Amino acid sequence: MYYKPLLLPLLVQVLLTFIVMLRMYRSRVSEFKRKKIHPQSVSTRKEFREKLTDSAAAADNFSNLFEMPVLFYTVVLLALILLVEDTVLVALAWMFVILRIVHSYIHTTYNTVMHRFMVFAASCAVLFFMWARVGWYILIR
Repeated sequence: MYYKPLLLPLLVQVLLTFIVMLRMYRSRVSEFKRKKIHPQSVSTRKEFREKLTDSAAAADNFSNLFEMPVLFYTVVLLALILLVEDTVLVALAWMFVILRIVHSYIHTTYNTVMHRFMVFAASCAVLFFMWARVGWYILIR
């Protein structure tokens, strides 16, 4: 059996993206029905923002999952390609994913900006340390 400890947090991050996507779709469809909005009436992002306000947080969070997490996917894949994998890097990967889960929870539920920002900033710091660790391995080898 092939197992790399960095693959599990990567898969959990992907799963989070799909969960948020499903939450967004469910809330959007519900909002379309509840507000009796015809889909063609929201053919641009601007129209979406103006008419679909209830599902905006889930949509924004879904978009967020294609911003900083892209650097997470990249550093994990780079680490796997370069055979750089240690307990610190795995712990950092799990910290990043857990913080992103908390960020998504805050963003799609009660959405207090300062709570969300603190978790976001912490996840960015963890991501920086992941890159520093992989960069260090590249430079010394």
